[in-house]
Amino acid sequence: MVGASRTILSLSLSSSLFTFSRIPHVVPFLRLHKPSSRFYHAFRPLCAAATAPTETNIADPDQLKHTILLERLRLRHLKESAPKPQQRPSSVVGAEEENNSNSRRKNKLAENFEELGLSEEVMGALKELNIEVPTEIQCIGIPSVMERKSVVLGSHTGSGKTLAYLLPIVQLMREDEASLGKITKPRRPRTVVLCPTRELSEQVYRVAKSVSHHARFRCTLISGGSRIRPQEDSLNNAIDMVVGTPGRILQHIEEGNMVYGDITYLVLDEADTMFDRGFGPDIRKFLAPLKQRALKANDQGFQTVLVTATMTTAVQKLVDEEFQGIEHLRTSTLHKKIANARHDFVKLSGSEDKLEALLQVLEPSLAKGSKVMVFCNTLNSSRAVDHYLSENQISTVNYHGEVPAEQRVENLKKFKDEEGDCPTLVCTDLAARGLDLDVDHVIMFDFPKNSIDYLHRTGRTARMGAKGKVTSLISRKDQMLAGRIEEAMRNNESLESLTNDNVRRDAARTQITQEKGRSVKQIREVSKQRNTRDRGASSPPPARSTGVKTPLRKSTSTSARKSTSTSARKSTPVSKPRKSSSPPEKSTKPKRKILKTVGSRSIAARGKKGSERTGKKISVVGFRGRSSTARAS
Repeated sequence: MVGASRTILSLSLSSSLFTFSRIPHVVPFLRLHKPSSRFYHAFRPLCAAATAPTETNIADPDQLKHTILLERLRLRHLKESAPKPQQRPSSVVGAEEENNSNSRRKNKLAENFEELGLSEEVMGALKELNIEVPTEIQCIGIPSVMERKSVVLGSHTGSGKTLAYLLPIVQLMREDEASLGKITKPRRPRTVVLCPTRELSEQVYRVAKSVSHHARFRCTLISGGSRIRPQEDSLNNAIDMVVGTPGRILQHIEEGNMVYGDITYLVLDEADTMFDRGFGPDIRKFLAPLKQRALKANDQGFQTVLVTATMTTAVQKLVDEEFQGIEHLRTSTLHKKIANARHDFVKLSGSEDKLEALLQVLEPSLAKGSKVMVFCNTLNSSRAVDHYLSENQISTVNYHGEVPAEQRVENLKKFKDEEGDCPTLVCTDLAARGLDLDVDHVIMFDFPKNSIDYLHRTGRTARMGAKGKVTSLISRKDQMLAGRIEEAMRNNESLESLTNDNVRRDAARTQITQEKGRSVKQIREVSKQRNTRDRGASSPPPARSTGVKTPLRKSTSTSARKSTSTSARKSTPVSKPRKSSSPPEKSTKPKRKILKTVGSRSIAARGKKGSERTGKKISVVGFRGRSSTARAS
């Protein structure tokens, strides 16, 4: 580099083409007219031009310009090539962004079911059901189930979770028949679907039956509330799929009407309800033989699919413990409000009649011919609502625990009937889960005690993209929880694990924290005032003309003052001390007396001159009782 600069300088001086201002960094080398040859080894491309005689350079200035331009280009190339290693991370980031874009394209929702890899038989069933576009949970769940993974499918109610597991399992059963030679046998189903209620079992069975017409498999319904004899007869026939409740299926297994041998696919629909409402022991009892069978060397195991509309932390912990290694698949709408539903909160101050408010909300919907569900928290509340609406000439049907199972099915049929005037369904939370109903308006006469029940109740309307309305009557005791749910929905936040107790506890904690902050500020202010007071009290008063040393603190005990005055009277008087203008202090507790008396003793020990003038030491027996001199006075 130095040799090149010197060469450029010598050439510029000889040719008079460049001035010093254009190459200011070469001024220190002006004396070296003849550059040494050792500087040229690093620049082989410039050797011919640099070692040529000066006369040639002067004679050919174009070649000199060309050489200088080459040098500048080379320097620029070196500068650009030097930071290349630092630019590698940017290329890596670019590659990562490209991979992310590819993954986004892969995760993009499919536009039709053919993109999900379903067979023609299954596609024929979908065409019969008039379903063309898959939902989000179907786009996520169908490929994962077809890969024979054990998964948890989580999505809001009415999002098509039933088809999300039925379609791939039906196709897998058909593939097993072709590859493994499995055939349909009596009492040996290959797929078992467990549901918490009879109504949900019937709903899943109807969907499976409609798919079976094209996919060619046999299914049967085994649920409580029905006679056992017809169920035994259906199990004695060749079957592929059993849909039912855990208790009745276990009963048939114990009686020998059904065996575990060929079960390959297990589905738990409404899994959060199953684990949260006492079905845990039945599920574990059903799973125990399957897990023992899976431990054998030649067994292929079984695939588990759990379906849920809500998943609390406690239920998720139970699921992870029971099904180790299971994969959780959730949609973006889990634990959030339904986009197509309108949510209204009617706050009641307490003076209004709640039943009258219900009638005012209900009548406009009935005038439009809408189907309405009214939710209550208790049986007594449900009966009161049913009686009040009947008095106001509004037809109703009931759905709660005390209604027999057969009567409940009949009431649902009346509610679903399109002909005639549709009755209003008055129900408890028993109707909040698993029922596929086309409801236009959901009214919550009693506000639920937690956000999970709120989500399940609102899931009865606005199903599969339809529009709906939700109206909640909020009494004073429920305003805190309702306000928190309303705020979360406004911010599009998750409604997981919001309960009355949690909200009240959080409010109490916030209030306690605020009160603590206020009390800390007050304590600091009081302590500052005491410190300033103590500093003013500890400063010594100005010296008196009498020469008698006064104590530094005004808070000496009464006994110490009396003993000091007695000893002063016995000694030779110099001058009578003035009486203090301040009134005598009141008697305090014994413990404070001890501290003050000890303080007076230390003062006397420090001020020896005052004690020499009086001739006697100050009496310090006040902490045990009055001294003899004090008694005499």
